[in-house]
Amino acid sequence: MVNPDIYNFNDIEKKWQEYWYAHDAFVSDKDDHALQKQPYYVLEMFPYPSGKIHMGHVRNYTLGDVLARYKRAQGYDVLHPMGWDAFGLPAENAAIDNNTHPAKWTKQNIDNMRHELQSLGLSLEWQRELSTCDADYYRHEQKMFLKFYQSGLAYRKESVVNWDPVEQTVLANEQVIDGCGWRSGVTVEKRQLNQWFLKISDFSDILLKQLDVLSHWPEKVKTMQRNWIGYSQGAHINFQVIHHDIKICVFTTRPDTIFGASFIALASDHPFIEQMQQYIDMQAYDTFMKNHCTISTKQEDVDIMEKHGFNTGLFVAHPFIDGKKLPIYIANFVLMAYGTGAIFGCPAHDQRDLDFARKYDLPVTAVVCPHDQNSIIIENIAYTDDGYIINSDFLNNLDVITAKATIIKKLEEKAIGQSKVNYRLHDWGVSRQRYWGCPIPIIYCDDCGIVAVPEKDLPVILPEDIDFQKGGSPLQNHPTWKYVSCPTCGKAAQRETDTFDTFFESSWYFLRFCDPHNTSDAFDANKVSRWMPVAQYIGGIEHAILHLLYARFFMYALTKSGYDGLHHDLQSEPFAGLFTQGMVCHETYQDQQGTWVLPNDIIKKGDHAIHKITGENITIGRSIKMSKSKKNLVAPEDIIKHYGADTIRVYILSDSPPERDLQWSESGIEGTARYMQKLWRLGSILSQHRDNDDIKKDNDLLSATHIAIKDTTQAIEQLQYNKAVAIIRTLSNQIEQSKDIATQKFSFEILLRLLNPLAPHISEELWQLLGHKIALCFTLWPTLDNTYDENLTVSHTVTIAIQIKGKLRATIDVEKDIDRDELEQLALAEPQIQKYIAGTNIKKIVTIPNKIVNIVTT
Repeated sequence: MVNPDIYNFNDIEKKWQEYWYAHDAFVSDKDDHALQKQPYYVLEMFPYPSGKIHMGHVRNYTLGDVLARYKRAQGYDVLHPMGWDAFGLPAENAAIDNNTHPAKWTKQNIDNMRHELQSLGLSLEWQRELSTCDADYYRHEQKMFLKFYQSGLAYRKESVVNWDPVEQTVLANEQVIDGCGWRSGVTVEKRQLNQWFLKISDFSDILLKQLDVLSHWPEKVKTMQRNWIGYSQGAHINFQVIHHDIKICVFTTRPDTIFGASFIALASDHPFIEQMQQYIDMQAYDTFMKNHCTISTKQEDVDIMEKHGFNTGLFVAHPFIDGKKLPIYIANFVLMAYGTGAIFGCPAHDQRDLDFARKYDLPVTAVVCPHDQNSIIIENIAYTDDGYIINSDFLNNLDVITAKATIIKKLEEKAIGQSKVNYRLHDWGVSRQRYWGCPIPIIYCDDCGIVAVPEKDLPVILPEDIDFQKGGSPLQNHPTWKYVSCPTCGKAAQRETDTFDTFFESSWYFLRFCDPHNTSDAFDANKVSRWMPVAQYIGGIEHAILHLLYARFFMYALTKSGYDGLHHDLQSEPFAGLFTQGMVCHETYQDQQGTWVLPNDIIKKGDHAIHKITGENITIGRSIKMSKSKKNLVAPEDIIKHYGADTIRVYILSDSPPERDLQWSESGIEGTARYMQKLWRLGSILSQHRDNDDIKKDNDLLSATHIAIKDTTQAIEQLQYNKAVAIIRTLSNQIEQSKDIATQKFSFEILLRLLNPLAPHISEELWQLLGHKIALCFTLWPTLDNTYDENLTVSHTVTIAIQIKGKLRATIDVEKDIDRDELEQLALAEPQIQKYIAGTNIKKIVTIPNKIVNIVTT
C-alpha cells in the first residue's frame, strides 16, 4: 500500500525518466502514424557546455518542455531536440589554465550537463543530439561557407577590426560592450587585419521588411533589430578636393543643411588617407591614430567618446558656394562601417559636429530655424528639431522635407550627387584567431591565390597536437598542419589558420536538428520543409541582435547559394514564434572585507545574516541576475537532490510570469515542496478508494474542473505558465474540500492531466496509482476526448440584486433565466427584504431579468 506521508521523489523521477526513454516517448517522425500528425517544432537556444547547468538553464528548458509536452498531448508530432554550442574561447582558455585539451574539457562538460538536464525530466529527443565541435557537424558548415564564397556572399579584405588584447582575437561589433570585449571586459583596440566577411549587408532590406511578418515575436526584439539594421534615407554628395583630381563621397541624411557645412570629416582608415599621404603629415597622423583611434569600431562607443580630429591641411570645395573651402579632418567619431566613412559637418544642427567645431574653432552657421521664430542663435546646443530653411540661397523658406527633395534634385542636375538609401548594418567579420573553432576551408597559393578546399577533402579537421604556450594563434604556430599542396596546381601552399566566429555554428543548428544523421548533406529538403520554421523558439533577450539576426541572415544566404527547402513563405525565416524569458535573480551577500559569499554559506534570519563558519555579519545586497562573479548562485543539482525535479519545475514556473525576472527565494521553493507533498497525499488517499460509483454528485466541483480545463489550456497556449500553476492549485483545494469521492477522483484525474506538462513525474506516478495502464505522456489533452464539456464551464446560476427604492438591500442566487413571477416571489420572500417591506404598500416591482429586482414601496 502507498504511504501518503512519503513522497519518494528520487525513486519516482528515476523510474519515469527510464520509462520515457525506453518507450521512445519523445521521438518524432518515428512511424507512419507520427508522420500523419501535424508537426510542431519547439526549440530552446542550445547551451554552451560550461560544465554545470544553472538556474537560467532550468528556467529556459522548463519553459520549452511544458510547451512540448502540451503540444504532444494536443496530438502534434513534436520535435524537441537538444545540442551543444561547443566551440569557443572559454574551452580554449580552460585548456590553457588546466593543461588539458579543449576537446576533452568540452566532452566532460557535455557529459555532466547532459546528466543534469536529464535529471529535470525534460522531454528532449536525445536521439538527435549534436555538438558543434564534432567534425560531422562542422564539415557541413565548411561546405556552406564555400557555397557562400562561390555565390559572392563571402569575401576577404583588409579592414580595421576590434582586437581583444586578452583573448587575442577579433570581435564583431556586436561583441563590443561599452568599448570592452564581451567576455574579457578589457578595452578593445583597433587593428588592420585581413579578415573573412559574410555579406549580410546585401540582405539589409529583406531582413528589415520581414520583421513585419514575425507577428509572434516580442516587439522589443523587433525594434532592437530595426535599430541595428538602421535604415536611413538621404543623399550621396561628391566633394571635389581642391588642387587634386579626387572626390570624396559623403553620405548624409540631412542634405538640406548643406549650406551650413563647415568641414569634412573622414574615418581614420578612409582610403583618401593612403591616396593623399604624400600631401599629409603622416607622422602627425600616426600620433593622432595612436592617441585617439585605438578603441572600438562600434558606433555607440565612438558617439559618446571625446571628439578629436586631425587636420590634413587639405580642402574640398563647397558644391554650392563659390570660393568657399571646407577643411578635411580625420575624426575619431567617423567610422568606415557607416555610410561612406565620410561626413560633412553642419555644427548648428548636429551636436557631435557642434562639439567638434567649438573645439577646433570652426564656423557655425544656422540653416534651420524653428517655425515660430524669425531667427536662431546657436551657442553650445545644436538645434535638431523641425523648422524652415534659412541662409541657404535657393532653399530659403522651404520646410525641411521640401528642402531635402529640392537639394537632391539639384545634386542630380549638377551630376555631383544622388538620392541614396543607407543601412547601418555592415558585413559580418567571421574570422577568429583562435584554435577551438571550425577551420575556414581555404588554401592560399602563391600562384593560384585564394583556393577553396575541394568538397571531397572536407571536413578540414583541427589538429589534436596543439601547443598553447607560445601565445597567439595555435594554428598559425603549428609546425605541420597549415602546410598543404595547392589543390589546383599542386605546389606548396598554406591553409587559412583563422577559425570561424562561433556564431557561425549557432546560425544554422536548428536546420541540422531536422535531419541530424544525414551524412551526405546538412539536411534533406523534405525534412526541413516538414519542420521549419521553428514554431516556438525560447531564449534570452541578450541574443536579440547577435544570434537572432545572424540566424535570419543564414536562411536567406543559404537560399541564395542554392540550398533547397528554404525558399517559400515563412520558411525563409527560421523562427515563427519567439519568447524571451526573464532572468533568475537572487540576493547578493558580502562579508566585512567586501568578498562575495555563496547563499549556502550564510544563515539568514529576517533582514540579518551571518556566516555559517566564521559567525561574522554578512551584508545583504540587492537581488540581481545569478552569476559566478557575485556568487549569488543556487545550484540546481542541490535543489533537485533535496526537493526533486518536479518541485523546482513548478516553483520556477509559478513564481512570476515567464517574461519577467524571477526572484529566487528559499521560502518559495519550500512552499512549493509542501504543495507537492500535499498533492501526493491527496492522490495517494484517493487511489485507495475503489468505489465503483460513477455518479458524480458535486456539481460545483464538476463545474470548477471543466473551467480549470478551459483556463489552463488558454494559459499554456499563451505561455502564461504562472497562471496555469495558480489554476491547478486552486482546483486541488476545491477537490480537497469536496465530500463526494466519485467527483473527487474524476477531478483529480483531470488535475493530473493538466499538471503533467508542468510536473511530469509525480503526475505520471499518481495517474498509475489511480489504476491507469496508459501513461500520461501518451494520453491526449482533456479537450480532445469526451472528457471536456463546454456547457459545464458556463454557470447556470446568477446573482440577483434586490433593491428597495433603488437601494441595494440583499442578493440571492437563482437559476439563470428563471420565470419573472417566480423570481419576484423569491425576492419578496427573502428575510432581509421582509424587514424593509413590513408595514408598507408595494407600489410596483421593476425586474431586469438575470440582474435586478427593484421593489417600489409607499
